[in-house]
Amino acid sequence: METWRIVATSVLALAGLPLVLVLMAKARDRTDSSGTVAVTGAVALVVLLLLGVVMLTVLPGALTWCVVGLVAAALGVMLLAS
Repeated sequence: METWRIVATSVLALAGLPLVLVLMAKARDRTDSSGTVAVTGAVALVVLLLLGVVMLTVLPGALTWCVVGLVAAALGVMLLAS
């Protein structure tokens, strides 16, 4: 496995885990239901894990770094908007 894949996946995890928490907080603010918050967190975490596995194994380099950039940008926008 190439080093850049490991670095990209690590950066994705560093940006993705706070993004999951932000999504859960926004779901709590909008619905006020703990069930919705749990489902939102579970879905976001599973998508993040699947994306990490695909990045580690088969995704091309340019697309991998674009995904990392999009996740980091989404986290930045959501943190600034709240």
